[in-house]
Amino acid sequence: MITHLVLFSPQQTLDAEHQAAILESLQRAVTQCPTVLACRIGRRVRHGLAGYEQHMREDYQYVLALEFDDVDGLRAYLRHPAHDQIGGFFTSAASASLAYDYEMVELGDAGSLL
Repeated sequence: MITHLVLFSPQQTLDAEHQAAILESLQRAVTQCPTVLACRIGRRVRHGLAGYEQHMREDYQYVLALEFDDVDGLRAYLRHPAHDQIGGFFTSAASASLAYDYEMVELGDAGSLL
């Protein structure tokens, strides 16, 4: 399984209308591209305990996680016309963003990644 992770913080000046347009664009991209298996979005939680939280150089408020069967499915999504608009939003409407792709396996299969 391939997981496409996007970490982002929206610009502080982003109004409600623009936020709604981003969510609609994401919904359209996910539903129009048949290779997307799952989509989740989350907001950062802070627990306040001493540790890694204080060592993060950047503060990304949100994460988007998309799942695909394989790299070809990810490529199909990234090349899909519906992705163009949402991809643009993650650069134009974000004060900071990162995107990474990972091959994911169950813990018992972790040796296959090494």
